[in-house]
Amino acid sequence: MTITKTPIEGLLILTPRIFGDNRGYFFESYNFTSFNNAVGYEVNFVQDNQSYSTKGVLRGLHLQKGEFSQAKLVRVTKGEVLDVAVDLRKGSATYGQHCSVVLTEENNEQFFIPRGFAHGFIVLSDEAVFQYKCDNYYNKQSEGGLHYADPDLNIDWQLNGSDVLVSDKDLELPFLKDAPDFGF
Repeated sequence: MTITKTPIEGLLILTPRIFGDNRGYFFESYNFTSFNNAVGYEVNFVQDNQSYSTKGVLRGLHLQKGEFSQAKLVRVTKGEVLDVAVDLRKGSATYGQHCSVVLTEENNEQFFIPRGFAHGFIVLSDEAVFQYKCDNYYNKQSEGGLHYADPDLNIDWQLNGSDVLVSDKDLELPFLKDAPDFGF
């Protein structure tokens, strides 16, 4: 597995070594020891989630606050998405900055997002199946997030605004300048 550091400390792109032949392919998508060695500390994933979405669906920017914050290891098993993480760690040199990566079923890359980030993605293909591991259990009372179209974040979601489908709940999320303390 190849580990690529991003410009934002802690965010990593993991590219597996794929073994293919005339029968298809095989790769190791997760190995506890290798992953933790790459990250530099122990991450214990306790919950796996999966979503299905169609082109233009934007989910995010979501987070879990305080003691329920989550680190995530995300990947796409069908289709293509633009995946985005926004640094919300107090005192971070990259606070309020974001990093994006295109995840596809072809590149099999994974994106590691530590605690202290808002996360979201938009589907660029006709359909997408998105999977993610979390190191903490979901807690409804600890939901939080940021508005995907925050002008200060200036995220290029790669699709025209009229082609984007966002939930009513996500449309009500605050801009970063108006956001409460998320406890990071």
